[in-house]
Amino acid sequence: MLENSLSQLEQLVSDLVQANKALQSANAQLNSELAQIKDENETLQLSAIEQEELHGATTTRIQALVELAGGTVKASPVNP
Repeated sequence: MLENSLSQLEQLVSDLVQANKALQSANAQLNSELAQIKDENETLQLSAIEQEELHGATTTRIQALVELAGGTVKASPVNP
């Protein structure tokens, strides 16, 4: 009976070790994907900031053109 219990325990430990290895592998993959997504997110945020700056510059140029043309309409910059 003890031998049978030890055999079952060994099998359970072996199963747990295999499951742990699979989880560690999945965790490593997820950490790698997370790092890539964080990099992509940072790039997108910088791009959005650049676009906002360009939008502001464009608005300023349009305002100057309108004023130069003698228009009385003053466009206000849009704050995101």
